Amino acid sequence: MSLFLARPDAVPRLIGVVHLPPLPGAPRRGPGLSAVIARAVADARALADGGADAAIVENLGDAPFAAEVVGPETIAAMTAVLLAVKDAVPGLPLGVNVLRNDALAALSIAAVTGASFIRVNVLTGVMATDQGLITGRARELLQLRTRLGAEHVQIAADILVKHATPLGPVELEDAARDTFHRGGADAILITGTGTGRPTDLGDLRRARAAIPTAPIWVASGVEPDQAAALRGLVDVAVVGTWLHTDGDLSLPVDAARVVKLRASLG
Repeated sequence: MSLFLARPDAVPRLIGVVHLPPLPGAPRRGPGLSAVIARAVADARALADGGADAAIVENLGDAPFAAEVVGPETIAAMTAVLLAVKDAVPGLPLGVNVLRNDALAALSIAAVTGASFIRVNVLTGVMATDQGLITGRARELLQLRTRLGAEHVQIAADILVKHATPLGPVELEDAARDTFHRGGADAILITGTGTGRPTDLGDLRRARAAIPTAPIWVASGVEPDQAAALRGLVDVAVVGTWLHTDGDLSLPVDAARVVKLRASLG
């Protein structure tokens, strides 16, 4: 069943995050592309073995991030990673998130690698971030998707995303409606204030009430103790930090943790 349809049994799907070490050209020196690929493949296998429904690959190790346009070396490296993961773990749906907010690059990578979806941190509006001001480019993204004939690549978009602040007062409900109805998102992501920080259940309920027909994804701070509260409230849980050994992003994904979280979701 598509990740972008509601679950009839109210049990959230699980998308695990494959966090990449620094890629070639990143501000901090990384281990080299071969080592990055090996780590990504191992983490994706752990997610699949643990029962995750999909995985999303993102260049977390490239911090501090480019705000809106990454270099060609980043696009090339992420394309190589996605192709390697796809070959090593066939059947696992894949997504792409090019941090901080290069949605055009993410869509291009997805289109040529056969990935199923992308994540866009800022699809509509303007957010003040640690990279500066980031402006949503929904029109350009949808135009590119049409030009590439890649309408099968779905767009999961954050609203009031973590590590960011809107330039003026914005109600969550308005951001949700604008991103889904006007921005063309296929799913809406709700996060806490930072990576690994809990998401307010009240925010999830407000988004669900504002856009009842939209797939709602929770995308930060999900742990087994709170998983039961998500049933019937969200369609997907995107989980990164907790799935790593000891909850440490520098360590590999632990398949046993994936199994535990998958069971706690239902």
